[in-house]
Amino acid sequence: MSADYEKLFAEIATYAARRRAADPSRHHAPTATYAGQVSDFRLDVSQSASPEQVIRELIEIAEPGLAAITAPRFFGWVMGGSNPTGVAADWLTSIWGQNAGNHMATPAAAAVETASAAALLELLDLPRESSVGFVTGATMASFTCLAAARSAVLHRAGYDLEANGMAGAPPITIVLGEEAHSTIFSGLKYLGFGERNTVKVAVNRNGAMEAGALAAAMQKTQGPVIVIAQAGHINSGAFDPFVEIARIARAYGAWLHIDGAFGLWARATTTHRALGEGLELADSWSVDGHKWLQTPYDSAYAIVRDRQAHLRAMQIAASYLPASAGADRAPADYVPELSRRARGFATWAMIRLLGREGIASMVSRHCALARRFAQKLGVEPGVEIMNDVALNQVAVHFGSDAQTQAVIARVQASGECFVAGANWRGKAIMRISVTNENTTEADVDRSVAAMLKAWSEVRG
Repeated sequence: MSADYEKLFAEIATYAARRRAADPSRHHAPTATYAGQVSDFRLDVSQSASPEQVIRELIEIAEPGLAAITAPRFFGWVMGGSNPTGVAADWLTSIWGQNAGNHMATPAAAAVETASAAALLELLDLPRESSVGFVTGATMASFTCLAAARSAVLHRAGYDLEANGMAGAPPITIVLGEEAHSTIFSGLKYLGFGERNTVKVAVNRNGAMEAGALAAAMQKTQGPVIVIAQAGHINSGAFDPFVEIARIARAYGAWLHIDGAFGLWARATTTHRALGEGLELADSWSVDGHKWLQTPYDSAYAIVRDRQAHLRAMQIAASYLPASAGADRAPADYVPELSRRARGFATWAMIRLLGREGIASMVSRHCALARRFAQKLGVEPGVEIMNDVALNQVAVHFGSDAQTQAVIARVQASGECFVAGANWRGKAIMRISVTNENTTEADVDRSVAAMLKAWSEVRG
């Protein structure tokens, strides 16, 4: 049986190495359609197959429907490239098959999270006493942090949420920028907050919250309040003014959460650290690993200053589960899941691989590449750069909404690179996100050429 394992795993390893080696020359958009893939993947449950045949068929069917997210000219969304070392660690995670629920059953999975959490707090220079939950992505990271916030502000108001539930609880007001990311609104919805609980504050032309508008909004609030700020606007990369926001939130006894899905990594640099001045004054932070840390999916972190609030919101207790005591840390105490994969191994591997200097230089280089995109595209007649390039995001408008959408479609069809669109400030935009560790100046220049060729064709 061991020989069969070796053959199966060796074939996958060979395939993986060949696929990654071909990334730079890969067509960057899928060539198959969703409908075609549904048909191709249809299963006949009356039949079975050998392990080798299963894997061979899976590769053959899936390949045409895969985007080149790990390739150097994928700029469609803020997605890291799943570094091979992280992938190898993630493969080990699957091979070991550990359920990372508690520290007794699998001390390695619990301990690696403890060590990785401490390193994350050091890299991002956040309060060292904070607790960290290892979750799937920014949506669940913000959900977890906001669950802790909900518990904390009600606790301060003398209400026991965990005992009494939301029925009869004092109303909580949510105050956030009017261009907060959609995942924040999803997290709020999951927690039972509706539109009437939400106060949207004006933002500036780059999407950053106006501190004066926040102060005015806070004057009208009553009772428990949660303020949500942003480190890295999804279209512009802008950061909110955290020092002023924290001062205002503190004056009203509000909990301050920061959505830092990708922007929080600027704290690890010397070039862009100043963008996050005052960010450490918040009460909770959400950040992804599968963006700038280049871990495989799924990997994100819910960071909460008040460990007890975090535990109240998330801890799962049962007689068959070992209780945490003293220095012991049960991973399930800080996330919504009891059964889950051991996400800490890939995070540990990537921090060990890159170190502070490697992470900082990569983030700084990506920001420089984003500026290169803006400079080269912005000089072309009819092309408008919509944002101040604060970080790694570039928002581009080509002539009109229809022309912008046509340029995006042509670029995607070319396969030279991959970009996607959005609507911002009343216009359709091409949104360029530079997040892949392998992207070079040559990749930017090749992509710019494809974009300008598409623009020329659309105009002509």
